Amino acid sequence: MKALMFGWEFPPHILGGLGTASYGLTRGMSIQEDMDITFVIPKPWGDEDQSFLKIIGANNTPVVWRDISQETAKERLEKFMDPQEYFNLRDNIYADFNYMHTNDLGCIEFSGKYPDNLIEEINNYSIVAGVIARTYDFDIIHSHDWLTYPAGLHSKTITGKPLVLHVHATDFDRSGGDVNPIVYNIEKNGMDHADHIICVSNLTRQTVIDKYHQDPSKVTTVHNAVEPLSPEILAIERITEVPEKVVTFLGRITMQKGPEYFVDAATQVLKHTNHVRFVMAGSGDMMNKMIRLVADRGIADKFHFTGFLKGKQVYEMLKSSDVYVMPSVSEPFGISPLEAMQCGVPSIISYQSGCAEILKNVIKTDYWDVDGMADAIYSICTYKGMENFLQIEGKKEVDEIKWEYAGQKVRDIYNKFVG
Repeated sequence: MKALMFGWEFPPHILGGLGTASYGLTRGMSIQEDMDITFVIPKPWGDEDQSFLKIIGANNTPVVWRDISQETAKERLEKFMDPQEYFNLRDNIYADFNYMHTNDLGCIEFSGKYPDNLIEEINNYSIVAGVIARTYDFDIIHSHDWLTYPAGLHSKTITGKPLVLHVHATDFDRSGGDVNPIVYNIEKNGMDHADHIICVSNLTRQTVIDKYHQDPSKVTTVHNAVEPLSPEILAIERITEVPEKVVTFLGRITMQKGPEYFVDAATQVLKHTNHVRFVMAGSGDMMNKMIRLVADRGIADKFHFTGFLKGKQVYEMLKSSDVYVMPSVSEPFGISPLEAMQCGVPSIISYQSGCAEILKNVIKTDYWDVDGMADAIYSICTYKGMENFLQIEGKKEVDEIKWEYAGQKVRDIYNKFVG
């Protein structure tokens, strides 16, 4: 089975959970002996692990010929493609040639991030996808998250191969309901034309059915999992020993993640004890607002902001924590609590997260239930028996949530369309 996957990021260069999930799933699927994965991202950095898949950079894929005269880039691309394909692509709103600027090698340049001109890069990515789809041999197309749906759809149009979309989040999650119509149209157009849709939770599956009007028989839940800890991570020790308990929020500091509820809960806890410190690790558009809120609440001496953490830094923070809190308002899945539980950190998560569907040995509250969240934090920090139970049983539970199981579910979906 040969899969052509389109993603947007891949470890070690990640800005969120999408890259972590892409890595885990592909690695888990690689255990299948006949599985061959070609993974496309806009801009590889050269240090990605390619021991179990092949990575292709859209920025390294020539879309025009540079040795045929002084024609414009558009004319070169028209000459490169089948004429009917060119006209079909030209009329697609996700492949506007006005966006296309090529370098001296005939390649379109990409930032490898989430720039202000993101829609332009998505358009360009879909153009390059057409060239890649015509170049490589594969059985099925798999597009991860909305940024890659146009690329997957273009590849399906060119080759006629089946397309599976992997919904890691929807704009209803990211925007809090104030949906961007451009993003929504990209998401819905991809879903309408896909052969099958994979969602990371039942919560997300229901959103796809209700908000994007998809046939339930076309939508399957495949919950995320977590990578086993490497020897290097296992060797990490607590950074500093402080007399206080350390309670950590780790993620993007955005409305979706509920950082203000974490500050509210911290305020409540600190009314009853002086032996707890709170850490908000991450960055995002609400960071300055949270700094001001902490100052206004008068708890700045017990509250710390680390900025964005990645790789080993994440586990250094987790292993230095006594409680992990994820108060997300709308979380399609949420891998970070699983990572915390691997490190033996008792975790508190919101019912509004996909991982709440599969985790048992955690404390669950509604994101808005600040009193309940504060009670849970205080209890874990105060009662040793409760802390020990969540440490031990949580780690046992999460160690059995493996990517190879998720990978087999994805393979079973592939088999319905290829064979």
